[in-house]
Formats: sequence, structure tokens, C-alpha cells
Amino acid sequence: MAPAATASSGTGTTATGAWPPAEASTNAQKLVRWATDTADHQGMPFAVIDKPAARIHVFSARGQWLGSAPVLLGAALGDRSAPDIGTRPLSQIRPDERTTPAGRFVTEPGRNLRGDDIVWIDYDSAVSLHRVRSVSASERRLQRLASPGARDKRISYGCVNAPEAFYNQLIAPLLGKAPG
Repeated sequence: MAPAATASSGTGTTATGAWPPAEASTNAQKLVRWATDTADHQGMPFAVIDKPAARIHVFSARGQWLGSAPVLLGAALGDRSAPDIGTRPLSQIRPDERTTPAGRFVTEPGRNLRGDDIVWIDYDSAVSLHRVRSVSASERRLQRLASPGARDKRISYGCVNAPEAFYNQLIAPLLGKAPG
């Protein structure tokens, strides 16, 4: 697919149509091609978390690329959630267990304990996609999100943190209303 004209801001790239953007990894491009060629997305909007690039790519139910943005990911490298991690308080999650799991997930809209709307990636493991929130000034989450380096974006307990404007514009309307 040929690149489309895009508009870029500090919160991500909004597409006018075609995939892939320059920031998409080869593996993300292959995954999107497979998902759309096989209709694996089952006619639902979907997102691909490009973990090596620390980016999210969002697609319509027809498989049209709608936009991409940087994201914050789990502080620890790895593709699996620790057993029973979703039942433990954050204070009992070791640094090496703070992973963002890899895999294919059917997302569900939901709310966190504060009542904020979120998108559950894996409810049992308590992994969600939500707006970036500053937990502690020392974490510098907004600065990390703006950094060009993927390693800088490893800070969360496993959740995927997206820029607020990007979340509000694409994620909430597409994935925050129905499964995706």
C-alpha cells in the first residue's frame, strides 16, 4: 500500500488513508497485511501495538489506516503477563513482571477504578489501553512519550498509555464503545 498524506503533531499522525506510515516496523506491516488479507479483524476496528517501535496503529472496521501515535509500554521487556498479575495490587508487582503482553486480543471498553474510560486489552491480567497520566513527576511520562527513542517509552506496569488527544480522537470512538 502506498503512503497517504498525513498530518503530524506531538500526539501522533492522523492518516488520510493508506498504510504504512514511515514509523511502522516491518513486523507491524506484515501483521496488518495478514489481518486485513484474511479478515482476521472480523469486520471490527482494530489497533496494532508495535512494541519494538513503541507505537500504536489504529484501523477502521474496513481495515483502513486511520492514524498512529507513540505509546508508553511496560517497563520490562517480555511478551507474557506473569501468572495472577491481574489479582495483585501494584505494590506487589516486581519490576521484571511489568510487561506488556504480545498476542491477539479482542478489546473491551471499560472503566478503571477512578471511573475513567479505558479499553481492556486483557482484563484478567489487568492490561488496558488508556490515556497517559502522570503518576509521579519523576517518571516524566509526557517527556518520554515525546522522546524519539523506544527504550524511553518503557515505564508502565504493563498498560499501554496513549497521548490524550490521540486517544480521544481515535481510540475512544473506535475501541472504547464496542469490542474491537
